[in-house]
Parts: sequence; structure tokens; C-alpha cells
Amino acid sequence: MASVNSREPRSDAARNHQTLVRAATAAVHREGVGVPMATIAADAGVGIGTLYRHFPTREYLLGYLTHASFEQVLANAQAATGAEALRNFIEAAISQRNELVLPLHGGPRPASDSTRVLREQVHQIIQQIIDRGRADGTITRAATPHDIVAFGSMLAQPRPPDPGWDATCRRLLATYLAGLGSGGPDN
Repeated sequence: MASVNSREPRSDAARNHQTLVRAATAAVHREGVGVPMATIAADAGVGIGTLYRHFPTREYLLGYLTHASFEQVLANAQAATGAEALRNFIEAAISQRNELVLPLHGGPRPASDSTRVLREQVHQIIQQIIDRGRADGTITRAATPHDIVAFGSMLAQPRPPDPGWDATCRRLLATYLAGLGSGGPDN
């Protein structure tokens, strides 16, 4: 007999799961990590029992959202290649701003070892991008992975859709990246 965990979830359960994730992400952005679980369930249009079947505790839910967000950020870092790697990495965060629940966006710090490993992998890839930029001369100023993540997080703060703000963020990004390559006393 197959275990419960080995079978595919029913389509309505999978749909509820995704609806709960979207509702929880929006609620955390709107109200913070202390948002009542009942609010998340109501926003998702499901009963509180359905929420607790998918996410038995607030900590589990927040851990899930944070882990999934770091998985996405890692995928963004892995996809960012070539001379435009830092631009592509940060632009991905800008376009996904309302889908990510990360510590620098008001989300919880990673609680599990597996999430902390993902965060470290992101930093390692960004360090490799910085090292390549320093080697090819496109990055001449001091920069750390934390600097890049912090700047990207500032531009990618969750907010209502606003094409004008997105354009401003992209101009700020271009200015920042140009500054990394401008040389000067920070070399």
C-alpha cells in the first residue's frame, strides 16, 4: 500500500495549496508575519481547517513561504549569466517582488537548515558573478553578495503594481551597476 505522502494530491487540494500560498504571501506583505491565520484562510476563500491541513502551524507556513522564496531567488541567481548577470538577477527580484517572502522584505529569518543552505548558495553564486566581473573589469568597486542582495531587496520591496515605480527601480539599478564599474577610491 502506498503511503499518503507518495501519492499526488487531488487537484482541488493542489489548487487550495496554491491559493493559500498566494493569500498568505499577500497577507504577510500587507500585515506582517503576525497576520492571523484566520485572515489568510478568509483571503484564500477556504475554511481555517483547510489552512491547517496544509500548514499545521504559523511557523510551518512562514517557513514554507521563506523556503519557497529562497528557492526562487536561487533559480534567479542560477539563471543570471554573462555580463548582465547582476542586472538580470535583480530585475528578476523586481518582477517577482509580490511573490517573495524574504527577511529583507519583512519575512522571517530562515529557520531551517535547508533554507539557510539555499541562502548560502545564492550568496556563493553572487560571489562568483562578482569575481567574474572583477576579472573582466566590469566590476571595479568593492562589492559583496550581501551588498547586492540588500540593494536588490530595496528595489524589490513588495508593493502594489506601479509601472512608474518599476521604471524608477530599473533606472536606480542601472545607476548602481554603472557605479560598480566606475573605478575610484573603493577599488
